[in-house]
Amino acid sequence: MIDRLAVFGATGDLTARYLLPALAALRAAGHIGDSFQLTGASREDWDTHHFREWCADQLDRHAGSCPADAREAVAVSARYRQADVTNAADVAAVVAGDDPIAVYLALPPALFPHMVTALHDAGLPHGSRIVLEKPFGEDLASARELNRLLVGLVPEQAVFRVDHFLAMTTVQNVLGSRLANRVLEPIWNSTHIAEVEIVWDETLALEGRAGYYDGVGALKDMVQNHLLQLLCLVAMEPPITLGERDLRDRKVDVLRSVRLLTDYDVVHRTRRARYLSGRIGDHSIPAYIDEEGVDPGRCTETFAEVELELDSWRWSGTTFRLRSGKALGQDRKEVAVRFRSVPHLPFGRDGEALPNVLRFGLEPEGMTLDMTGIGAHAQDLTQLSLTARMEPPDLPAYGRLLLDVLKGDPALSIRGDEAEEAWRVLTPVLSAWENNLVPMEEYPAGSDGPPPRPHEGAQRRRSDLLHPEALPGDGSDGPP
Repeated sequence: MIDRLAVFGATGDLTARYLLPALAALRAAGHIGDSFQLTGASREDWDTHHFREWCADQLDRHAGSCPADAREAVAVSARYRQADVTNAADVAAVVAGDDPIAVYLALPPALFPHMVTALHDAGLPHGSRIVLEKPFGEDLASARELNRLLVGLVPEQAVFRVDHFLAMTTVQNVLGSRLANRVLEPIWNSTHIAEVEIVWDETLALEGRAGYYDGVGALKDMVQNHLLQLLCLVAMEPPITLGERDLRDRKVDVLRSVRLLTDYDVVHRTRRARYLSGRIGDHSIPAYIDEEGVDPGRCTETFAEVELELDSWRWSGTTFRLRSGKALGQDRKEVAVRFRSVPHLPFGRDGEALPNVLRFGLEPEGMTLDMTGIGAHAQDLTQLSLTARMEPPDLPAYGRLLLDVLKGDPALSIRGDEAEEAWRVLTPVLSAWENNLVPMEEYPAGSDGPPPRPHEGAQRRRSDLLHPEALPGDGSDGPP
């Protein structure tokens, strides 16, 4: 197990909010000890004392639930070097040593090729590992080039293209529910499942992230990585084991089976939009194009929706809808599996059975199954919701990912060919959007998103059957 971690871009939000708390959780759980060393590198003119004080402050702010001694140990283990990530000499000073080191690139994706080149010139101790945040590249061509650079630096199994969604408890439970329960796997196919929605709708607006977000947008920020990863777990064939080869092979199979969209498909099966001014709760939200740091000429979308189909025996005929939006009226973060209706109802003409829906809540985490049952009268049907509360994870998602990096288990990281296949799936969408084949719609901040298209209707647009609050029954408000 590696006990040296170097974080380039160490003074940023990722380190403060996620990596430092993850290290504190690993320390509290006994996964790392006194020999562990954290080296932070960034452009700021800091020294080790300043960096340790900053780490201690961020740990108090973002990891208050961790024991004080664990937080203190992480801060004490830290040291700092000012570095230009494109300068081989600076990079070499950060990674110097005989023992292997895990190098975390907490940097804008545009800097990845320069950083990897500098690492190649600087040299890494044998057995070292590289960690990259999403998005991996900016398109298919850049992803291929980055893979080429990485292959010349370390073996593929030493490259960790991390996606913290894959370490979330409920995401892991998608596999557990499918593969460990005989009642589900026999009906986990297009014969029984009409539609799968993978949704990350959030009330959060830009929140000062224009420097990153305006050059990326919802499609690249969420759909290309997080949501496609969830699609893989929902749709893949049962792997022989959950080892890195078996699991990642099956995920790649799913991406390879995605039917590529034609220009006609992109026009009719995708949407993009950005938010106008509005109110979310007690807060007034400016229009996206008026947010500080936004270039209106980029035509960056804050809402993206894509409908995909898989050319496979299991899934032919099932629609997979992936969508993500910012500054919406309510948070909705879930995988919703809608089953087909029963072929016949032996009840009165007024009886109606809504489709069964199995929802995996991502944030908050939980599971809910919506079913139809008998109401107060024998001929009356009512909606029932069965909710399961998830046990708190022993480690936060980033803690799980960092532990895998230090131990050398890449099962939950994205393989090079998998990253390229994900870009292949969305390349037709990116191309058509760049050519303005799909109009940029608008929606008020705090609303449900862009209005439904005329042929969709409100039910189709919001898939209200997937919202427990829109159903008759006990008034359940979804996953706990």
